[in-house]
Amino acid sequence: MTGADSGIGAATAIAFAREGADVVLSYLPEEEEDAARIAGLIEAAGRKAVKVPGDLKDAAACRDLVDTAVAVLGGLDILVNNAGKQVAQEDIADITDEQFDHTQKTNVYAMFWLTKAAVPHLPPGSTIINTTSIQAYNPSPTLVDYATTKASINNFTKGLAQQLAPKGIRVNAVAPGPIWTPLQVSSGQPKEELPEFGQSTPLGRAGQPAELAPAYVFLASAESSYVVGETLNVNGGTPSP
Repeated sequence: MTGADSGIGAATAIAFAREGADVVLSYLPEEEEDAARIAGLIEAAGRKAVKVPGDLKDAAACRDLVDTAVAVLGGLDILVNNAGKQVAQEDIADITDEQFDHTQKTNVYAMFWLTKAAVPHLPPGSTIINTTSIQAYNPSPTLVDYATTKASINNFTKGLAQQLAPKGIRVNAVAPGPIWTPLQVSSGQPKEELPEFGQSTPLGRAGQPAELAPAYVFLASAESSYVVGETLNVNGGTPSP
């Protein structure tokens, strides 16, 4: 589980543990305190929590993460590519080359590196779940670089799903709508827009990470055994493909 220290990743990691899974938590080193808290909740559910700090913008860190998961847990059944970078900018001129590069590497390159490293270890019946976004379909003008990565994740998911299905490995994605996470309040939304965040959805509010976790659990479970290449939208009712 990448991005496992907070938000969607943390909620999903806890939900997996409560369904009986041991979880490897991937997170940035500076988020150690948050990761330790989530690991404690997983252990309180009676499961193993393995903390692996690292920067997924580095290909070697991605490969090491998979190797650690296989070595410590004795195998790998589920890969959740969830870590994301989102920084709102009003004008494309304000998106620095560094920001664009970091967003692409965190959201897309890391997904590719992790998946490539994980596939040789995944037995039939395994699943890969990627995190895309409503931004893939309805991009905000302030999230041009982020939305671009989410459209890429959708396409990667559908193509890879066809490639791996004959091996018995299912690939799907979850597409959150507006969800309250630390990402939104730190840099993901213009500060002046936060009071109205999510109010444009049919439900009239933003969602909570715990409302997304069941979607990941479903896509990892045997109950979704005939679901392949699907993007499951959890967005408060906003129409999407």
